[in-house]
Amino acid sequence: MITLRGFDELKRMDRACAIVHEAIDAAAKAIAPGVTTDELDRIAEKVIRDAGARPAFVGYRGYPKTLCVSVNDEVVHGIPGKRKLVAGDIVGIDCGAVVEGYFGDAARSFPVGKVRPEAARLLADTREALARAIEAARPGRRISDIGAAVEEFAAPRGYGIVREFVGHGVGTALHEEPQVPNYGPGGRGPVLKEGMVIAIEPMLNLGTSRVSIQRDGWTVKTQDGKWSAHFEDTIAIRDRGPVVLGMGQLERLASAVSA
Repeated sequence: MITLRGFDELKRMDRACAIVHEAIDAAAKAIAPGVTTDELDRIAEKVIRDAGARPAFVGYRGYPKTLCVSVNDEVVHGIPGKRKLVAGDIVGIDCGAVVEGYFGDAARSFPVGKVRPEAARLLADTREALARAIEAARPGRRISDIGAAVEEFAAPRGYGIVREFVGHGVGTALHEEPQVPNYGPGGRGPVLKEGMVIAIEPMLNLGTSRVSIQRDGWTVKTQDGKWSAHFEDTIAIRDRGPVVLGMGQLERLASAVSA
């Protein structure tokens, strides 16, 4: 069942997403050679708890940490620990927070210092894929139009588009209906309606799209060992189009409507 959210609910989710972005930004500022992924996790947890929220990932299906920190060929769900970042790495930071029972979820991927050109392009192109997917999320269109926008952009550039892990609805649970694939064809699935809230999260690989879950039961890696990037935003479908939560867009929209 897909739940349509009212504006008061969206305000809580907007606050949760704002805290998520604050936590990601704080962790990103600490990214440097020699920093451990667990240090990034502790920074993010402090930001979330100091804001009066709670980390969404801790305890989710037994997950032990605030962040998922995925390095190089790790696609998603890397568990923070003693691993030290190395100059030239790329690192994905995925974070969630809960405010008054409502969830926010977002992810960004970052370079560790200067990275090789193909890694820099991967980061830029995955960010662009997310932007195009968000632009496609308009009322009256269908869920698969979002993934079709990702595939239309990423496939001609030779990227492997991860299929086993997809975006999802967000609300009073971290994962709700509908699922939001990162591939087409378009014109399929539920119609996008005002009040729907979804997390869109393209994952692009430099090589194959195929991935494997590691022995820890969480970390997902590319099967060919080539690098991956991950960007994610939680968006609300509004009558005028998609609104990225946690970035001030909802507040500006409310001000414009009341003016």
